[in-house]
Amino acid sequence: MAFDYDLFVIGGGSGGVRAARLAAAEAGVRVGLAEEYRMGGTCVIRGCVPKKLMVFASGYPVAMADARAYGWDVAAGGFDWTAFRAKLDAELDRLEGIYRGNLQRAGVEIFDARAVLADAHTVRLADGTEKTARHILVATGGRPFVPEFPGAEHVITSNEVFRLDALPRRVLIVGGGYIACEFACILNGLGVAVTQYYRGAQILRGFDEEARGHIAGAMCDQGIDLRLGCNVQRIDRVADGLWVKSTDGHDGVYDAVLYATGRVPNSAGLGLDGLGVGLKPNGAIEVDGYSQTAVPSIYAVGDVTDRINLTPVAIREGAAFVETVFKGRPTRADHDLVPGAVFTRPEFGTVGLSEEEARARGGVEIYATAFRPMQSGFAGREERVLMKLIVCATTRRVLGCHIVADHAGEMIQLAAIAIRMGATKEDFDRTVAVHPTIAEELVTLKAPVRTW
Repeated sequence: MAFDYDLFVIGGGSGGVRAARLAAAEAGVRVGLAEEYRMGGTCVIRGCVPKKLMVFASGYPVAMADARAYGWDVAAGGFDWTAFRAKLDAELDRLEGIYRGNLQRAGVEIFDARAVLADAHTVRLADGTEKTARHILVATGGRPFVPEFPGAEHVITSNEVFRLDALPRRVLIVGGGYIACEFACILNGLGVAVTQYYRGAQILRGFDEEARGHIAGAMCDQGIDLRLGCNVQRIDRVADGLWVKSTDGHDGVYDAVLYATGRVPNSAGLGLDGLGVGLKPNGAIEVDGYSQTAVPSIYAVGDVTDRINLTPVAIREGAAFVETVFKGRPTRADHDLVPGAVFTRPEFGTVGLSEEEARARGGVEIYATAFRPMQSGFAGREERVLMKLIVCATTRRVLGCHIVADHAGEMIQLAAIAIRMGATKEDFDRTVAVHPTIAEELVTLKAPVRTW
């Protein structure tokens, strides 16, 4: 059978774009790609990139306060959200143009339309046009999840927060994951009065518990009204905003309610269930180690598979797919020891095992320290840095590293290289410290604080 394309990609996010571009440019195959919204996906358009720019913007009040403590005569005016958003929109337009241009230069044919699967080798575009392909790659990402409750129609999610016409004066953020905590810190830094509800006992579930507590304390110290064991019962629109009834009696009125209660795979309505493609209860597409579904011609990468939902992981999965299918080199995307960063204030960088995961295995040593860093200490701020290493007592390999500090994301990337290479605690010890820095503490932790 003759196909219109060797590969048709549904979704123009990080994983889909990488796969399409490499297949066309390096493997020389005919590639089509359909994207129903904007090229670049969640990360570029409504996730990592705009969020990080807002993180930068939100840090300037503290930076200016520190500058005064260091002798500079500076004063902060009000934050101009309108000016910032205009520049943010222009930057996202620029990045989208780069993604689109890279695809076009590689020879990928782009369709700005929703696509669904008609059969194992056919996709149907929104206008009814059908395209056939030897292989189909689903890379449709994920979307924010909002539970059903009275007044749910009044809330916004991370998709809408970048498009606000004006910053709210009072905001309620519901959720305790990294997206909720990041936006709590961002909006607090931009001068918004922030309340955060989380139904669990501590924020950032799944991360190292000591780091979680450290960050929660820092957020409270910054003025975020963090309420644990608390959830929303209902929301009603009232004259001066949105009235929220809570489960702990802490009712209040807010200008906006931002729900960050998790994300779900964006697989609904794609026609997958009728083709024999396996779906998990949350809608994630079931794939094997090579990103292949139960239907041999259909593959999936990125957040729609709900493996590790990070942009660099989706990119690796897309590249591994091309190596496997079009270059004859079966390649599995490696999901082991993936580093990550949470852009709270201060940042949290992490790689490898948490203390709780290590304790369950036994035979580990915990090295940790918390201290006031030089820069903020001189400025009179009380914030503290946390540095932590998880070490196997037998092999001496460093199994995990957790950093809560300014620029933790930058530091954890380099620490992850050493840990990935199998560095031992003694390798860290033999490395000469760079003084005076925060990171030098990673090589000066001499005695374990706990053993399990």
